[in-house]
Amino acid sequence: MTSHYYEDDATFMWKGIMSSYKNTLGLVKRIDLSSNRLTGEIPSEITHLVGLVSLNLSRNNLTGQIPLEIGKLKSLDSLDLSSNKIGGRIPTSLDRIDRLTYMNLSYNNLSGEIPTGTQLQSFDPSFYAGNPQLCGRPLEACNLEGTGRPNVSSDQEDPDELITPGFYISLGLGFAVGFWVVCGTLIFKRSWRYAYYNFLNALNDWLYVRVALIRRRLKDMLSGQS
Repeated sequence: MTSHYYEDDATFMWKGIMSSYKNTLGLVKRIDLSSNRLTGEIPSEITHLVGLVSLNLSRNNLTGQIPLEIGKLKSLDSLDLSSNKIGGRIPTSLDRIDRLTYMNLSYNNLSGEIPTGTQLQSFDPSFYAGNPQLCGRPLEACNLEGTGRPNVSSDQEDPDELITPGFYISLGLGFAVGFWVVCGTLIFKRSWRYAYYNFLNALNDWLYVRVALIRRRLKDMLSGQS
């Protein structure tokens, strides 16, 4: 019968309480410290918990970055760091955790491109929500400058880009051409000018009759009610 002995040891400081794991370090399977008031950075020593299956540090006030060597946790199946203030990039070592089936990094200050990896791209976009500077599949593509900010889709134009000097020039030319097409025709073509004036007179007479009828009807209605 083969026995396993872990020589690793790590010390953790959580809210002023010092905890030490030595020979039993590799036996720790689950850590759930969610919904507390934990502050500071995630200790890098947590990556020594090689037998860790589930890590939940969500809904705290943790800052700093995700430990770069988190990929050492090969047995990790569930990782929840949501609703903190963790910043920086997502460590590329995460894509080496083959067993990771659940990961929630939403509502932090993460930035940059999501590392390429089967597991990381397969998670629902909501698990990355609340990180405005985060980009890459399954979110929007990153821009060419590599700042981590999503690009505007090619079929979505910035409204401000339409207001250019050329726009005002085209607007002015369109108005001038339209004005002279209408007014110039009336000035230089007598038959059209007479037809236009006759139309305005007829329209004026029609409006006058309609208004008179409406006033008469209102007067009759008021007379009938009194």
